[in-house]
Amino acid sequence: MRAVEHAEPHQRSWWRVMCLTGVDYFSTLGYQPGIAAVAAGVLSPLATLVLVLLTLLGALPVYRRVARESPDGGGSLAMFADILPRWSGKLFILVLLGFAATDFVITMTLSAADGAAHIVENPFTPASWHDERLIITLVLLALLAAVFLKGFAEAIGISVVLVAVYLTLNAIVGAVGLWHVFTAPGLVVDWTHAMTTEHGNIWLMVGVALLVFPKLALGLSGFETGVAVMPLIKGAPGDTPTNPRGRIIGARKLLTTAALIMSVFLLVSSFITVVLIPEHEFQSGGSANGRALAYLAHEYLGNGFGTVYDIATIAILWFAGASALAGLLNLVPRYLPRYGMAPEWARAVRPLVLVFAVIAFGITWYFDADVDAQGAAYATGVLVLITSAAVAVTLSAYRARERAKVIGFALVTIVFTYTTVLNVIERPEGVHLASLFILAVIVVSLASRVHRAFELRAIEVSFSADAGALIDAAAATGVIRIVTHDIDDRRPEEYDEKERVQRWESHIPATDSILFLEVVVADASEFSTDLRVSAVEVGRHHILSVEATAVPNSVAAILFAIRDRTGLEPHVYFEWTEGNPIVNLLRFLFVGEGEVAPVTREIIRRAEPDPARRPHVHVDS
Repeated sequence: MRAVEHAEPHQRSWWRVMCLTGVDYFSTLGYQPGIAAVAAGVLSPLATLVLVLLTLLGALPVYRRVARESPDGGGSLAMFADILPRWSGKLFILVLLGFAATDFVITMTLSAADGAAHIVENPFTPASWHDERLIITLVLLALLAAVFLKGFAEAIGISVVLVAVYLTLNAIVGAVGLWHVFTAPGLVVDWTHAMTTEHGNIWLMVGVALLVFPKLALGLSGFETGVAVMPLIKGAPGDTPTNPRGRIIGARKLLTTAALIMSVFLLVSSFITVVLIPEHEFQSGGSANGRALAYLAHEYLGNGFGTVYDIATIAILWFAGASALAGLLNLVPRYLPRYGMAPEWARAVRPLVLVFAVIAFGITWYFDADVDAQGAAYATGVLVLITSAAVAVTLSAYRARERAKVIGFALVTIVFTYTTVLNVIERPEGVHLASLFILAVIVVSLASRVHRAFELRAIEVSFSADAGALIDAAAATGVIRIVTHDIDDRRPEEYDEKERVQRWESHIPATDSILFLEVVVADASEFSTDLRVSAVEVGRHHILSVEATAVPNSVAAILFAIRDRTGLEPHVYFEWTEGNPIVNLLRFLFVGEGEVAPVTREIIRRAEPDPARRPHVHVDS
């Protein structure tokens, strides 16, 4: 049979999609050289070289594997969701979502703040604007939210133009900067002399570079976005949903090409900025702070070209915030509503845009739109996500028994773990902010889970042919009586005893047939699932059996499905649950069992406002 590709309506070639992720990745050139100069001083080029080697030999192989393992765009979070079981997996995903939220939200606020820096430092900007960086940043964020509220169509086409123009301008600045470095006598000599004066010999320089390069981790920011946009990559004609080989190849080309381009620009920009720009200009309040390449554009190519460069930089930084917001709008609906840890409106774009806009305003106000101050939080989010991806691919290689790759990915994991830990130790404010995001995600998620606990939680209820026949046969008698039963063992004697007790305590006539209903909780950490009801015969007894995420919700959903199928309101019979009611309620919330009878009744009451159409719930004495 010929494979058919299920194409998304906005799929494009890999290089076009690379530009969409590139507005996040490449836009870091707007502030990365300045941050590198502040962090590493004259050793900025050497520390950047370490970062580039880690990019090409560490992050790139990791995310090429992630692209293969998660072609639907779920990234390392989706890999962990498959690897880690039940609640442990869900809680781990919530923690990673907290770091992802840190990464993407700070991308929005940091990019907008740097865009504001380019605006106020432009020589044609009115002097009265110079002290209004915070206001300008908030305006840029508000415009970003307004665009998403209106609709965000043709983003890829816009990103292609922005990336092409921005990289071209940066190539010009880089070429002119290199020409000035190598034609001006003494600049390189002065730089090398400064390095030897401060750090002695080459080995000490290398050691210091290895220690400080984690502060440059912003240069790794594009990989998680790169795999998140995979569904937008047009695959090959033979691609299938289970084997999208063409899309995976395109994603690998995207990641590799973006990493190579960024590596070249990082090396060139770190070198020319540290050699050509006076050290004091990098500091807070300096003309190169957060805009080192723009400083060179104005200094060596004139204010006209410099203004064009500023406009292009502001545009791509603003659009980088759009890319980050798009990432958030992809992550939150993918996980939280599915786990029951967000209200259903969280699947809608506009309410989420408003929520994230308010959060971005608060963070911008807290950091006073300072680019340097937000760098630690950004780096923390980026490094934790990359480290988690390295762990995920290591586990994936281990499960596939690929020994050489396990060793290689384990070494990469160790390096990224070291980088993350060092970054947290050096600048703990990053993990402080990430912790607030994590705490907010977990608290909101659990509160939402409790609030939504009484929903039906069944996506769809279907019956096997045998199960449908049993229900139809019972309906033909004019009354449907269902007795719930916990599975201990399936001996006929168990069902004989359960039937005898229920007929006596609930006064079920001996002439009426009984269907037993058994719900097996497969994974209580999942919130909703499709229910497929099958039939089981044990002796003379007829049993409806189903796997579900929670007992009472599934019982209620099946009762409604039976009512809709037959036109009869079924009767369901329970026994009271023994034990502490509070403990039983917690068991219901977290393991899907517990106080089944009253909870089922409450779910039915909430789902059906008309009492005459509700299934009848009976509980024995």
